Amino acid sequence: MTLLTTWHDDQPGTFLDQTSDPDRIGALLGEIGIRFERWASDAVLAPDAGEAEVLAAYREQVDKLIADEGFATVDVVALRPSDDPEWRAKAKAARAKFLDEHTHDDDDEVRFFVHGAGVFYLHIDGKVHAVLCEAGDLLGVPKGTTHWFDMGTVPDFAAIRFFHEEDGWIGTFTGSDISRRFPDFDTLKALV
Repeated sequence: MTLLTTWHDDQPGTFLDQTSDPDRIGALLGEIGIRFERWASDAVLAPDAGEAEVLAAYREQVDKLIADEGFATVDVVALRPSDDPEWRAKAKAARAKFLDEHTHDDDDEVRFFVHGAGVFYLHIDGKVHAVLCEAGDLLGVPKGTTHWFDMGTVPDFAAIRFFHEEDGWIGTFTGSDISRRFPDFDTLKALV
């Protein structure tokens, strides 16, 4: 279930608001310039579906978004639990890459969740908004928006990523430890 939780940025222990209503989530995020959509699909994908299969399953929506907004590159990022002995280290490194507060000066961050879940934390106007996204959720974070992303201690997700620039993601980190003060993915996921 998708979940939006909001706090004052200096009060991580006290919720200002929390909702799982997709329409309300879309309206609240829209007020702060964040795009939120639910894409309907009857696509049934195997757990190990590759990039070509995922993009084919959502071809109509992907093509429309590319045409409407001029994205230059689209790909699929996925991380699923594995028995591979190196998986834990890979998962830990992937999580750490996005867990600190940052901005993107080069591109918007637009993600559509095909499988699993992740939390985008948006630090805007003295508040932190945590959006627990699950399959069917599209989130668009405009360039310059201060945020971080948590995929949890056992990442299990697949998402379509959209880029205006060919070289994709470049983060500018703020140096703040704010991401350590708010409930993480695992804590928020346990609420739903």
